[in-house]
Amino acid sequence: MQCDDDLKNTIRDHLAAFTPNIAEVDDALHAAVAITVTDTGHGAALPGLPVHEEWNTAAALLLTRRSAQLRNHPGQWAFPGGRLDPGETPVETALREMREEVALDISADKVLGRLDDFVTRSGFVMTPIVIWAGQGAQTTPNPGEVESVHRIPVSEFLREDAPLLDSMEGSEHPVLRMPVGDDYIAAPTAALIYQFREVCLLGRDTRVAHFEQPQFAWR
Repeated sequence: MQCDDDLKNTIRDHLAAFTPNIAEVDDALHAAVAITVTDTGHGAALPGLPVHEEWNTAAALLLTRRSAQLRNHPGQWAFPGGRLDPGETPVETALREMREEVALDISADKVLGRLDDFVTRSGFVMTPIVIWAGQGAQTTPNPGEVESVHRIPVSEFLREDAPLLDSMEGSEHPVLRMPVGDDYIAAPTAALIYQFREVCLLGRDTRVAHFEQPQFAWR
């Protein structure tokens, strides 16, 4: 799957036909994340994933590993994002956080739409904003917030073994994980990835807010 106009138009059309669920939230606990579509580039050194010697134009999602020094969710997989500043919209927050975390400056006209709000176990409501960065996007991690930046091919999220669902004692719903190479990404980030796959790529009206999160993601 290439990072090209055909994919951009497919994602935009699927999002236009999708009605996102919007949660009621206190402004202090409202966050937004940037689900950014770009190309694979040179790739990232993850077990089970190839590193491309030449620039690769296959479609990818931009993800980070959060700094181990952060108070909330240290070291976890995440999309660039954070709390809304006073007076900000979720779109403005997602674009600002992407600039601050990975030095990628994208204009608002590159926003393709949004997915369902997701309420995390740590008390935040995340609004996922889908953004088109296209080919050749360059990033630089902010060391105060981001340990590393990764371009994960969207083909990884279309694997037949995705998603992985694990039962949790005391919970009605399973924990959702998305496999990546020889590793995996856990909810809540994995839940957003799965909904991106279902809605944006496959055109399915799939909801994910009910999926459980592993206990390490509760803090």
